[in-house]
Amino acid sequence: MLTAFTFTGPNNRRSSLEKVFGKINEEVLKNGKAYTTLADASQQIGHRLTGSPNGSKAETYAYDLLRSYGFKEVRYEPFEVESWMRDTVTLSVVPNKSDNFRDLKVVSLAHSPVSAHVRGEIIDVGNGLEGDFGAVKDKIKGKIALVNIGLAGAKGARNLHRSEKTALAIQHGAVGVIMVNLVPGDVLLTGTASVTGKLIPIPAVCISYESGVALRKWIEEEKEDKLHAVIDMTNKSRKIRARNVVATLRGTDFPNEKIIIGGHLDSWDLATGAIDNGIGSFSVLDIARTFKALNIKPRRTIEFVMFMGEEQGLLGSKAMASALKNSGQMDKVRYMMNLDMTNNPGGINAFGREEMVSFFKSIGEVIQKVDPAFANTSANQAGLHSDHQPFMIEGIPVVGMSGSLTKEVLDCYHANCDRINLVNKDHMTNTVRYTSMVLYALADADDIPTKRLDDTKTRDYLIAQGLRTPLQIANEWRWKE
Repeated sequence: MLTAFTFTGPNNRRSSLEKVFGKINEEVLKNGKAYTTLADASQQIGHRLTGSPNGSKAETYAYDLLRSYGFKEVRYEPFEVESWMRDTVTLSVVPNKSDNFRDLKVVSLAHSPVSAHVRGEIIDVGNGLEGDFGAVKDKIKGKIALVNIGLAGAKGARNLHRSEKTALAIQHGAVGVIMVNLVPGDVLLTGTASVTGKLIPIPAVCISYESGVALRKWIEEEKEDKLHAVIDMTNKSRKIRARNVVATLRGTDFPNEKIIIGGHLDSWDLATGAIDNGIGSFSVLDIARTFKALNIKPRRTIEFVMFMGEEQGLLGSKAMASALKNSGQMDKVRYMMNLDMTNNPGGINAFGREEMVSFFKSIGEVIQKVDPAFANTSANQAGLHSDHQPFMIEGIPVVGMSGSLTKEVLDCYHANCDRINLVNKDHMTNTVRYTSMVLYALADADDIPTKRLDDTKTRDYLIAQGLRTPLQIANEWRWKE
């Protein structure tokens, strides 16, 4: 058993932390299995789409792995999910007064209708932000919106998620959405177009950067004869049961206080999801292995969670947060830590909790004692669209690890090139080492200088973090203004 550090004095705290961090560092460098288990799962399972046979195999794989690491308390937490799977899709473009059809290579965005056949004039909405839709509000009804997934030529603007852009298109009366991937190389991107994880009423598709450039050029050339798009698609959707996988490490002194660390195990079906989110979820699995291998017994209980359904609308994390809230157990959650595409972290993000900045900075300083390569950068900005969100909007403090991915890797986000060859083994090892240290410091601290916010303070916090508008677009803003 490792001796718990205390906060009774700076020297005692730092020396105890440094000792435990050193053991974590040595264990992960010598015996870490994050990369090898991810590579093995990628080969054995392939993609990990929620609701598919592969998704079920991934759940079992994670459960069995945690049991093999010595966890006695491992459980499935089942939840019902609308399982969406793509079938067929075509996109044709034609001038209104012509039969000169051109077919574009296209992929459906998730939660598009089970069946759709629409034709409409193409209206270019640029980056698809609120102001962009506002500029064409009198033209978009009954038309098909052409929207960038990313931001083009909008320095300083804050992008919206593709689902939020789709929601705006629906609100303005569009009958379809064509999203342009801004990554060159004929890369097609998938992902959900639904803010709720349920089917949307209009078809949404993605085309490549090259197709987008060509289409916009054609729109300019055909100003007198408006271009129309024809979208035909069929998809499959049915209710199934998916399972979060949870391993519990009981705390010694404060067993009723809980630290949740999670990462979403599911992935889209165009590739194996090695980056999104194999590097996060399999790092969490190896953090769990590390704690067991060292027989670490922290003062607070830790729950290691493999979330399913993240890609389809944070379904697994919403189910867990809802169950905790309905059972009156949410107050026991002292912190939520989420690894989603987290890679080679060099710092800690306090997620808008100013009272925690110095706490995490001091933890980083101890990490630097063990490994001077850790940069110990500080960030304090909250964000949305991953499994921390359902907890954060209930006032639970969130912490993130600040890392980076190369452009080559990011270009394969949600695309058919997201495979194990993109994963840097050393970077993944760093994620496990440094995150394990931060997790231990939280779980074993004498006191955590922040707590769950009440409803009013949660609202104020979200507003201060600039999250009210995207939450309103997603129909997740529960406060009446």
